Amino acid sequence: MPEITELLISWGKGDHAALDQLIPLVFADLKEIAHRRLRSERQGHTLQTTALVNEVYLKLVNERDMQWQNRAHFFAVAAQLIRNILVDYARTKNYAKRGGGAVHVTLDEAVMMADERATDVLTLDEALQALAVVDKRKCKVAELRFFAGLSIEETAEVLKISTETVTRDWRMAKAWLRKELSK
Repeated sequence: MPEITELLISWGKGDHAALDQLIPLVFADLKEIAHRRLRSERQGHTLQTTALVNEVYLKLVNERDMQWQNRAHFFAVAAQLIRNILVDYARTKNYAKRGGGAVHVTLDEAVMMADERATDVLTLDEALQALAVVDKRKCKVAELRFFAGLSIEETAEVLKISTETVTRDWRMAKAWLRKELSK
């Protein structure tokens, strides 16, 4: 979407009017990403889709000197923000210390893993941090595919690597995370 890319570049150069034009164009996509993440949360979770999108928006507005490359780069940053917000939310609620009431994120086969097992977001974050120590690129591929819902092609574009490399890294990251999360 060239219009989104142009607005992102203008916004990155300090044009605040570009942000006002950009938000309506990306709001539905941001809401869909947030909805996908929250749809798999435990029942009774108090963070709502719109609240999550609003948090992402507030964090994006405060980004200074961001050199936006394109739509995929924007959604990669948004994915990282969603991950951070959910992890912070879980930590604030202190679910990990209380046990069974932990926030859950389903790792569905379309995005992360073939099985429909749920795991709490803190455990997933810890596993991703451990993967980053082993291989930062595979961690970034998993993050972009899972949290942003980017395609193989979009992930390759953001990371400036081939689609074959993304496919290989994605397969390895899923296997590695599956092993870590089964511990």
